Order: sequence, then structure tokens, then C-alpha cells
Amino acid sequence: MPRACATLSGVPSPLAPKPVAVRSALLAGATGLVGRALAAQWPGPQPLHLLVRRGVPPTGPAQRVHVVDFTALPPLPRAEWAFCCLGTTIKVAGSEAAFRAVDHDAVLAFARAAAAAGATHLAVVSALGANARSGNFYSRTKGEVEAALQGAGFRHLVIARPSLLAGDRASLAQPSRRGERLALALTRPLAPLMPKAWRPIDAAVLARALVRGLAEAPPGLTVLDSGRLQDLGAAPFGSTTASPA
Repeated sequence: MPRACATLSGVPSPLAPKPVAVRSALLAGATGLVGRALAAQWPGPQPLHLLVRRGVPPTGPAQRVHVVDFTALPPLPRAEWAFCCLGTTIKVAGSEAAFRAVDHDAVLAFARAAAAAGATHLAVVSALGANARSGNFYSRTKGEVEAALQGAGFRHLVIARPSLLAGDRASLAQPSRRGERLALALTRPLAPLMPKAWRPIDAAVLARALVRGLAEAPPGLTVLDSGRLQDLGAAPFGSTTASPA
């Protein structure tokens, strides 16, 4: 049984979240649901470089905003970590080719540019069911980019496979996703009865899990299913420190 912390009243309470040792980082997809949540919760004090296609104001003192073209990325700022939260849907993109240009080509372009900028750790948001041999185009594309990332030269690669993503898309002025809304409405009441790996996951929880997962990742490949992501992102960040180089 884990040790408990004593409160002033003498009643034991759970241990506070373990401090997260963060490093300077690059974030692609900073204006999306998960990327925005990650930026908003970035524990610092190391800088977080937001790579965006259009200018946005920073929301924290550690943030640095860089407007870039993901089809022709410039040399990126030096950083030790990289987070990729790029993603769209076939409906929003308009075609399978346009979807692949974002969820495959832009993801790989960012990963390679991040590695060239000195990043040794990469965390990527993929999807539940990603499989390079899937008959489903979406799942196959996700699986193919996962496979390609394993050859991108990172010492630590974390691939997150969340289930259905929950969050406030309206505040991002994103197109409504009717299928996603219906799925959330159906699954939320049943969530306690579902395996944790299939339950909907909030964007803020996923963002915390990405940071914690990268901070704790052993060398090599780490694949986090949605259940593990729920566990890692369950609590807000505790105190933070800057990892030594």
C-alpha cells in the first residue's frame, strides 16, 4: 500500500503528485484541443516553443510563439523535448490526401525538424486502433506514421493512443463534429462500466499525461493506451523542476 501524507488534522491523505522535471520543448499543434490544453498547463520553468500556422498570443511566461509553414519548416529553436499534437479529420481536411498531409506528412516533418534542433524526446498523439496494416484508412495512416517515427532518431519516443477525445471545441472555433458529440453522449453515462482504455478522455487529462509520460519515459519506444493516459493525467501537476541537460 502506498505511503500516505499526514495532514494537519492528523488524518492521512494521498501523496501529492510527484514533481515533474521538465525540459525546453517544442509543441506542434498548439492551437488544437490537446495542444492548447498542454500549453495552458505547461508547468515550466523551461520555455515551451509553440509552432503555429497563424499568430496567437502566448498564455504563459514560459511560452514562445513561432509562426511556421509545416510544409516547409525552418530550422527550429533548440529544445530537448518535442510534443506533436497535429491532427485533423478526413471531413475537415476535405479528402484522404489532405488528411494524410497533416496526420502523416506534417507529423513526420515536425519530428525530423525537432530532431535536427536537438530534441531527444518526442511525444506524439496517435489514436486508439492505429495499425499500419488496418483496412481502415484513418487507422492505417496513424499506424504508418507511428512506424515511420520509430526511425526518426529519438532516444525516447512516446506514442499516445487516446480513445474518444472530449473537450470544448467551440471555444477553438473548430467545425462541429456531430459523430463525436453523439459518441460522447452515448459513452459518458456508460464510462464506469467500460474498460478504462475505451473510456472518453478529456483533452486536459491527455495533455498532462503527455508531459508526465515524456518525463518518465525509458529509452526506446513507449506506447500509452488510453487507460494508462487516464492514470498519468489524473492529477494536476505538482511542483516542477528543470531537468539537467
